[in-house]
Amino acid sequence: MPLQFVFWDTQHGSATYINTPNQLNFVQDLGTGSYSESEEEFSPLKHLKSRYNVDKLDWVIITHPHKDHIADIEKFSQFSPSALLRPKHLSKDNIMEDVREKDEDIFEEYFRIDNRYTSEISSQDDPALPDNNGDVEVKTFCSRSCGESNINNHSYVTLWSYAGSKVMLPGDNESPSWNKLLEIEEFQDAIKDVDILLAPHHGRERGFHSELFDYFEPKLTIVSDGRFGDTSATSRYSDVSKGWKVHRRNGKSEERYCVTTRNDGVISLKLGYTDSQKPYIQVKID
Repeated sequence: MPLQFVFWDTQHGSATYINTPNQLNFVQDLGTGSYSESEEEFSPLKHLKSRYNVDKLDWVIITHPHKDHIADIEKFSQFSPSALLRPKHLSKDNIMEDVREKDEDIFEEYFRIDNRYTSEISSQDDPALPDNNGDVEVKTFCSRSCGESNINNHSYVTLWSYAGSKVMLPGDNESPSWNKLLEIEEFQDAIKDVDILLAPHHGRERGFHSELFDYFEPKLTIVSDGRFGDTSATSRYSDVSKGWKVHRRNGKSEERYCVTTRNDGVISLKLGYTDSQKPYIQVKID
């Protein structure tokens, strides 16, 4: 069985579903958005339940508590997640500093959930361990030394390795946190030979950090963003990517350097082995 990722079209938000080779269900970030041209708000968690028949989540990762990464959190408890990873060190005052009154209920639910998940996870139940998740190696990193005035710089970065390939999923990290993380030898080793990159900060210029690409040259970069972003570094990500064959659901395929949810819709990724045990990377777009 492959390791599967689904990058939802959540416009400005971010939400990724991950299904492991032994059928554990993970979610990284809880953004929502308008699906395609519809004005109806798209809820990835609702979609998981109704279309994917997922009733239980084994792990939820919230890279950082900004609205575009937690807007779907009011449906969180319906899935009784076994484990939650988030930057626990951030203070409530810092998180709430620029929150609009109309969004306060979302953040209050985040804090209620944060207070529930306080116990340490045993090694027997830890979803990040290969023995528990179907032989997927997962590494997580978070810079805690940046100032809390910009919590983007406290985003978790996750690295997923399976079948000889590696996927990097960051949050909204900007240069200050990238600089701090790149001082860590373990982080340097972890990001070597990344094959698929989810662009930091929705592909914005502020998330692009050229020094990262001293350690890897991705085959493909994925950008999760809406149509009306303030800045875009999509062309810069295309320039640093090798290119990879991307399949359309109509049967056609093409080589791409960068794919985006704003133009390509939902993006699915599989890492696995063929029947003859050759590793493969498969990318599909709408």
